[in-house]
This record gives sequence, C-alpha cells and structure tokens, in this order.
Amino acid sequence: MKRPYTDKQDQYLAFIYYYGKIRECPPAESEMQQYFRVSPPSVHQMILTLETHGLIERTPGQTRSIRLLIPRDELPDLI
Repeated sequence: MKRPYTDKQDQYLAFIYYYGKIRECPPAESEMQQYFRVSPPSVHQMILTLETHGLIERTPGQTRSIRLLIPRDELPDLI
C-alpha cells in the first residue's frame, strides 16, 4: 500500500514522534530547524503541509501543540 506522504514528510513525522517519546512534549519548530538544518520558513511550511494532509494537528495559539494523527506502526525509524 502506498503511503500518502513523501520520504521527507516521513522523517518529520518520525522526528515528532521520537522527540515526544524522549522529551515528553512535542518539538518546537526551532528544534526541527536545528535537526534538519533547514530555514524556519521550510519547517513552518512542512508543518502546514503535514497538517493539511491530516497527518498532524495543532492547537492554534498554543506552542508545542503538534499531535500525530497516524499510528506508530506507520512511521519509519528516524535517519
């Protein structure tokens, strides 16, 4: 079965999952920027894309509110 998201999106989803497991809270966009070594607008656009595709949800106006909407068994290991 084909995944509804790209390899790059896959890695962001895995990062969100593993970060939350280790730190017990979702990552901030700045932490994703540091990990993936990309610009702030790149991270923000990825978050918007993941949200649009129904892979995550966020609470407007609340920091660190990213929540995965896909099961763990659909996520890859973080590379």
